[in-house]
Amino acid sequence: MCNNCGCNVTSGNRHLLEAGGKLEHSQGRRTIQVLEGLLDENDHQAMHNREHLDQHQVVAINLMSSPGSGKTRLLEACLPKLAQRGIRVGVIEGDLETENDAARIRKHGVPVLQITTGMACHLDAHMVHNALHYLPLSELDLVFIENVGNLVCPASFDLGQHQDVVLLSVTEGDDKPCKYPVMFRSADRVLITKIDLLAHFDDFDASLAQANLAQLGLAQPAWQVSAKTEQGLEDWLAWLAELVER
Repeated sequence: MCNNCGCNVTSGNRHLLEAGGKLEHSQGRRTIQVLEGLLDENDHQAMHNREHLDQHQVVAINLMSSPGSGKTRLLEACLPKLAQRGIRVGVIEGDLETENDAARIRKHGVPVLQITTGMACHLDAHMVHNALHYLPLSELDLVFIENVGNLVCPASFDLGQHQDVVLLSVTEGDDKPCKYPVMFRSADRVLITKIDLLAHFDDFDASLAQANLAQLGLAQPAWQVSAKTEQGLEDWLAWLAELVER
C-alpha cells in the first residue's frame, strides 16, 4: 500500500472522503484509519461488483504484472481464438494515462473501456464498478480487467474478479516471485510470457522460476506462453473456456 504517495485515494473512491462522503470525518484522524476505511469500502464495492457479474453469468479475470510483461499482447493473441470458441469477451483497460491499449483491443471488435487512473498505480473496485456500466454484460461471457502495470499495489485491492492471473516475462528475471511474494502468492494462475525470447535471455531459468512459485504455495505450475508465436496458449485458452462453462 502506498501510504506516502497517496495512491490509495483514487478517482473512483475520492467521493468517500469529500464533504458528505462516508469517510469525511476520517480526514482529521490518523492516516491508518483512513486507509482501513477505504479498504473496507473497496471490499464492499468489490462484493457488489462480483454479484453484478454473477447475475449476468460473466466471469471476470484480473490480469496483473509489471509494466511491459505482455498483458495487452496476450489479449490480442487470445481474442480471435476465444471468439472461435464462441466466447464473448469484454475488456477493461487500466493505465495512468492514454487510451493506447484500449485502441489496440478495439481493433479486434470487442467492447473495451479504458480507465485512466492519473496518479493511482492500481485499479480499485469503484473504478471497475463505473466501467462495468459501460459494458454490455448481458452479451458477454468473459471480462478481462487489465490492471495497471505494478507488482505491489494491485494485489491489495479486490475488484470483484473471479480469478487473479499474474504474468511474469522472461525479460524480468526468474527471481521476481521472491521479490514480490504478495502479488504472486495471490495468483490463481501465473503465466510465464515471451518464451520466444528465451534464446536471447539465457539468464532466465524457467525451472527456477517454477520452483520459486512453488515455494510461495502456488498450487499449479505456471504456463509458459508466447503471444508472438502462440506457443503454449492452448492450455490457457482451455482453462478460460472451462471457467466460462462452469
